[in-house]
Amino acid sequence: MPAPAEEFLADMLPRQTAAERAVHHGDAGPRTALWSKADPVTLFGAWLPIRTGWADVGDAFRRVAAQFSDSREYRFEVIAAGASGDLAYTVGFEHNTVSVNGRPTTYTLRVTHVYRREDGEWRIVHRHGDRPPDEPAPEDSLHSR
Repeated sequence: MPAPAEEFLADMLPRQTAAERAVHHGDAGPRTALWSKADPVTLFGAWLPIRTGWADVGDAFRRVAAQFSDSREYRFEVIAAGASGDLAYTVGFEHNTVSVNGRPTTYTLRVTHVYRREDGEWRIVHRHGDRPPDEPAPEDSLHSR
């Protein structure tokens, strides 16, 4: 992996992993802190309609986090990553064991993130998550909320 990608991952991945663990414990604050507030920002959530613009995306994070609790495991398995100039990306799998609306569940999402460097700091500007084709749907998915 080229040096820019290694530097990007060393900086961003620990912060992003900590933020995702917080979301799965019901706290959207650390995730929202990692995201750009400067449009364009987009969210193609696994259980939500497409969101565009910070106000819509930030609201979605708060609503989703409120449905998560009792996270027992969160792991981000990076499959590919790159960084060049002020743009970067990650592609991977998020493995979760968590309660959704009080019901324990385990699931995996395929996720893609796009990052933009703003004032010297990496910010997430896009997330796309969905279930792998062979992953069963959680019994109590977030889209119904």
